[in-house]
Amino acid sequence: MNAPGLPENFVFSVSQITDLIKEILETSFRSIIIEGEISNWRPSAAGHIYFTLKDNNAQIKAVIFRGAAMKLNFRPKDGDKVRCTGNLSVYAPQGNYQIIVNTMEIAGAGNILQMLEERKRKLAAEGLFDDSCKKTLPVLPSTIGVVTSPTGAAIRDILNVTKRRNPGVNIIVLPAIVQGEGAAQTICKMIEIANFYELCDVLIVGRGGGSLEDLLPFSEESVVRAVAASKIPTISAVGHEIDWALCDYAADRRAPTPSAAAEMAVPLLADLKQNIANYKNSLYDSVKRNTEKTRLLVRQFNPESLEVRFRNIQQPLLNRFATARENLPKNLQDKIRDLRVRLQSNVTILENASPQTIFDRGYSMVTGPDGKVVRDTAALNIGDKLVITPAKGKIEANVVNKS
Repeated sequence: MNAPGLPENFVFSVSQITDLIKEILETSFRSIIIEGEISNWRPSAAGHIYFTLKDNNAQIKAVIFRGAAMKLNFRPKDGDKVRCTGNLSVYAPQGNYQIIVNTMEIAGAGNILQMLEERKRKLAAEGLFDDSCKKTLPVLPSTIGVVTSPTGAAIRDILNVTKRRNPGVNIIVLPAIVQGEGAAQTICKMIEIANFYELCDVLIVGRGGGSLEDLLPFSEESVVRAVAASKIPTISAVGHEIDWALCDYAADRRAPTPSAAAEMAVPLLADLKQNIANYKNSLYDSVKRNTEKTRLLVRQFNPESLEVRFRNIQQPLLNRFATARENLPKNLQDKIRDLRVRLQSNVTILENASPQTIFDRGYSMVTGPDGKVVRDTAALNIGDKLVITPAKGKIEANVVNKS
């Protein structure tokens, strides 16, 4: 039985049937979503990625072209269960069909990402991610604490970087489960132990790369709160550069990899030695300049220069003293003359105010029977005896009339 519209017993060429299948598939399956496990993940030199999606009963070839591959927000690997959105395509020369993937996410990642965003908003509203809470990393740490798996690649990378940068810095490994059941509890416990016993100057919390599910313990609310509450400055180093976890926001610093965290925490010994040498040279130059300046100042205080300085100070004083001594008699005479003028003026004033002077002008003083000066006739009676005192002598009189 042939396809509808074709003569019975119509014979297809391989190209014809392939083109027909290609048209049916590519027009009927646009923007489909396929979920499966990655197998045979093969990035190419051109930036395209070829792989296979499979489940228990079937498989389909897949390709992500360079532009779409650059937009991936995680690092896929064999064994990851993913959800791909794309369209079916037939590659005629080989008679294969495949899915051209436009976007890819970890299977179930949509729900996980939504949950993480909600948790992030909640913790941010509490202020756990505020910049004002961030602590500064110490410049010269002597001990670095690392909360991670003791057998993972992360601790090996941190140890290698630390040994290369500064072998004198100690590393304390606080062993923790970094994925799966119980991971969050052990991570929190190690952070608490490091703080309680003050084991280190800087605390690195992290692990190597993995899927979004693998990294979930570092986004647990308990872990985020433990990192934020740490009194020891913390560096979050979870996964690779494209990976992230909520403890990245709570930590004082975020490192893209465990190796980068070690580089942040451990100062380069060569730089320290160079800085010390620079400080030494700067101090030496400063002491040398100050010593030379002091030497020049001391040189000015030899006996000859001191005598000249003394003469320069003494001579003006002697000149002022000689001038004052010469002017002293004249100044005294002027002062005496001024005092005489003032004294004569005061004598004149006193003389003008003397009662005798007033009497000499023709005035007299009258006293009544009680010996008091008469200022009002109302105080006298007819027949009272009066004493009149002119400029010279005294006169006695009786009151015969008053008005």
